Order: sequence, then structure tokens, then C-alpha cells
Amino acid sequence: MSLKSEFIDPAIAQYIDATTVREHPVLHELREETAHLPMAQMEIGADQGQLMALLARTIGARRYLEIGVFTGYSALAVALALPDDGYVLALDVSDEWTSVARRYWERAKVAHKIDLRLAPALETLDAIRAAKPEPFDMAFIDADKANTAEYFERCLALVRSGGLILVDNVLRGGAVIDPGNDEPETKILRRLNERAPNDDRIDAVLLPICDGILVARKR
Repeated sequence: MSLKSEFIDPAIAQYIDATTVREHPVLHELREETAHLPMAQMEIGADQGQLMALLARTIGARRYLEIGVFTGYSALAVALALPDDGYVLALDVSDEWTSVARRYWERAKVAHKIDLRLAPALETLDAIRAAKPEPFDMAFIDADKANTAEYFERCLALVRSGGLILVDNVLRGGAVIDPGNDEPETKILRRLNERAPNDDRIDAVLLPICDGILVARKR
């Protein structure tokens, strides 16, 4: 099954998978290869990739920023949804994992859209902001959780009004509702979730897809 949600009844998840989830063949092949790699749990589910592609198309996205690439499934899902002149800025630190991503981007014929930069993301984001680029239409944060709040602030500065910022793993396997869980990363995600409804810079919704996605629209 291609869904990865920990919060949906397995029978319902199977129904969703069978009836509405559709994967590009190269996405399917990438997911199958990643499933056999160490850290495979870091890959998003097919339903999440389909949602991200739908959101990108809905807002007419042309420029997409991704923080945390792993083997490239999410970047590929969105790149396929962008127009031929679309642009994906993909940030990661692992040459090993992104070497898998590059192979599949080439196979899907979207490599020309993707600018992969291997360096600490905060450094890259600050350098990009200093260059005053054209705003991004959509951003996805799926990197080290310790810096999630900082990534979110950088994305707010780089995404256009009306654009979207998606934050992955915000339910952290249910840890955010455990009052006894005071792990630093859990606390960071918990604060982000709790502050989002009161942040007058955004409109936000938290969806229980995969490990939870916070979807914020910049006002």
C-alpha cells in the first residue's frame, strides 16, 4: 500500500489507496526503490505527493522551494506538476540520498527544472534571501526538525502573498499530544502547531495525512 498515515484506519487507507491515489510510473519506481533503503520511513506517501501536486496546480505554481530532499519523491511529484519552465530549488546535505533523486529526475525528464544545492539549508536560504530573488509560489519543509521554526520564517520571507508553505511530520507519530513528551524536537513542532492559528501572517490547517502536514497560506 502506498499510504503511510499512522492515524487512519487501515481499511480506510486501503480504500483511499485503491480508489483515488494515482502515481506517475517513475514516482512508483522511486518509491519502490526507496522502500528497500535505510531510513525509508523518511519518504512521503503517495497520497501526500498527490496532494502536493494538486496544491501546486491549484495555485498555478511555477517556483517551488523544498527543504529536505531525501531520495527526491516530493520534489519529483511537484516538478511533474509544474509547467515546463517551472523551477524547483531543492536543498539538502546528503549527496548519497540525492544521487538516487537525480537518477529519477532524469528518468522523468524534469531534471532541467530542479536546482539541487547541497549545503546547510539555513546558510543557503539566507544567501538566497540576500539576493532578493523572485518570490516562490510554494515551499515544503521536511528537514531536521530542530530548525523547523527557522525554516518556516525563512520561507515566509521567500514565498509570495497567496503562496503556500507546507511543513511535514507535525504530528510526530502522535508525540505532540503526549504531555509527558518533552523532547526538544517535539516541543518545537508542538509550538508551531499551536501558534499557527494565531499567526496573523498566515491562514493554516493541519491535515492528518502521513505524519501530519501543516498547510499555511501566506496572507
